[in-house]
Amino acid sequence: MGSNRIAETAAKIKAEIAKVLVDKETVTEYIVAAYFAGGHILLEDLPGTGKTMLARTLAAAVAGTFKRIQFTPDLLPTDVTGLNYFNQEKQRFVFREGPVFANVILADEINRATPRTQSSLLESMEEGQVSIDGVTRKLPEPFFVIATQNPVEALGTFPLPEAQMDRFMMKLQVGFPNFNKELDMIDRFMLENPAAHVQPVCTPEEICAIREEVKQIHFHGEVRQYLLKIVRSTREDGRFIAGASPRCTLSFVRAVQALAAIRGRAFVIPEDVKELAPYIISHRVIRADEYEARSSLDDIRILADKVAPPVEPVESFR
Repeated sequence: MGSNRIAETAAKIKAEIAKVLVDKETVTEYIVAAYFAGGHILLEDLPGTGKTMLARTLAAAVAGTFKRIQFTPDLLPTDVTGLNYFNQEKQRFVFREGPVFANVILADEINRATPRTQSSLLESMEEGQVSIDGVTRKLPEPFFVIATQNPVEALGTFPLPEAQMDRFMMKLQVGFPNFNKELDMIDRFMLENPAAHVQPVCTPEEICAIREEVKQIHFHGEVRQYLLKIVRSTREDGRFIAGASPRCTLSFVRAVQALAAIRGRAFVIPEDVKELAPYIISHRVIRADEYEARSSLDDIRILADKVAPPVEPVESFR
């Protein structure tokens, strides 16, 4: 397919999302990058910022199936994955698919469910499959999870454990639009819902092909070392009790390859690495208590600034 074709497809998807989500070009680009890289997204933001609309629109733009799972304290793992039930008519057990059997999943307020239910997503996110009563079932491809959590409300929530957080390629915030963009949003939604006009611009099969193409984006040895130095710096810095894992390293690699591809390049540059570092790493580290006053995003930006990037001209990374 090539990086130019990947960039064209990404631009079409972003244009469809822009119909319903205003003033969010950067976060949309990062989400598409994670989607093309085969990762998953954690959106931590206040209610009403467009998270559900974003996930639903992405699914429509790629002609994929969409399911929304509202996580609550009484939600059971089988409510997510599905279960075997006895069918009286057929006189045998039949499997009823859970909402996880879709191309795009919105796991809404995931931190409101118990750890046991949260963990029911682990195998799905990592392996693209679920195991129920000893039988493994593959999930539709491509499979993509967008999980949300409210950063303000802590009552009645169960913080995601480190093992679950490490499954998310990026942690992002949608945020509020600026004044003029929000005014534009009012105009768009005054008479009709723009989401009704979202058109599919590619197929799930094309997305699967793109994910394979992303793996071929050239990653120069010097840039690889630069990426690894940033990751390893989190394990050596005193502000962190635990640094980023090797799984983080691999997710980081794939994410910057995807970002390079959707920007029309067949190779990664150091700027790709530095730009994505806070969103790939910040949710995978555990900070010492005395540093809690500052956000993890800021901590990772500070660390990334301290690591010297390769000084060769861009052409040398091709």
